Amino acid sequence: MARPNDLKYSDITPESAYLNRRQLMAGLVGAGAAGAGMMAAAGAQAQTMPDFEISGFDTSETPNTFEEITTYNNFYEFGTDKGDPARNAHTLTTDPWAVEIDGMVERPGSYDLGDILSKVNIDERIYRFRCVEAWSMVIPWNGFELRELLDLAGVQPSAKYVRFETLYRPDEMIGQNRAVIDWPYVEGLRLDEAMHPLTIMATGLYGKELPNQNGAPLRLVVPWKYGFKSIKSVVKITLMDTQPENTWKAINHREYGFYSNVNPEVSHPRWSQASERRIGSGLFAGRLATLKFNGYEEQVASLYSGMDLSVNY
Repeated sequence: MARPNDLKYSDITPESAYLNRRQLMAGLVGAGAAGAGMMAAAGAQAQTMPDFEISGFDTSETPNTFEEITTYNNFYEFGTDKGDPARNAHTLTTDPWAVEIDGMVERPGSYDLGDILSKVNIDERIYRFRCVEAWSMVIPWNGFELRELLDLAGVQPSAKYVRFETLYRPDEMIGQNRAVIDWPYVEGLRLDEAMHPLTIMATGLYGKELPNQNGAPLRLVVPWKYGFKSIKSVVKITLMDTQPENTWKAINHREYGFYSNVNPEVSHPRWSQASERRIGSGLFAGRLATLKFNGYEEQVASLYSGMDLSVNY
């Protein structure tokens, strides 16, 4: 099966063709794949597209364009302005790439990305993306469920948390030459959050390899949490029995909690989280009402049963 990291930018299929193909394939799955002629048409349209599985977790909202997704980014390793990552991330070397997995696992070690991709199932996931800065996008990721990677390493029963670490390479990541944060960037999830089927490691975008500015070649995506939880360019994963201190919580624990679930009922100390601005919607478009858990409440609310989400923010 073709995989995102096998693709080159010359293999790009326009967003319209990608989405039309995807909608056709989804319709065929829902209708029991009736009609060999339609399948042939889908195959002809998909000549430059890899064959991904369709997840069933997708939003029906229209995705943002490739340009919008790749030119408006927070990735402080390449600069603090939204356009800096697109301008500066070309310096990052992403091949070869490996992820060290250690801590409370049965098979600790360095896992080569190519070997990982040969053992996992790549899905298409069209997810909402909500930033704590109160802007949002809809993004068509390609990736695999994080639990598949953790299963390769063998999580020990005593593990309760997962810690993630971004690459530290200041000669290629220009922003790391400034003390904006304490490098390298670190994030964390509770183990049940990490093992949830919505939680993926993204390897692609719009059916092609993940651009450097979006966290190539491997980034975390947790769609019901604010975007800063989706750590980019991951090189280390540690299984722990204590809660790790993530970067933004360490910087300002009054404004950024460990859980960081999208919750319109709890304002950031400096601005409301009740609504959001959809990137690409135009200067005069109205703001959207923010959905609890970013619209994934039905799937994930049970993870936080009995918790006060105004305290565990």
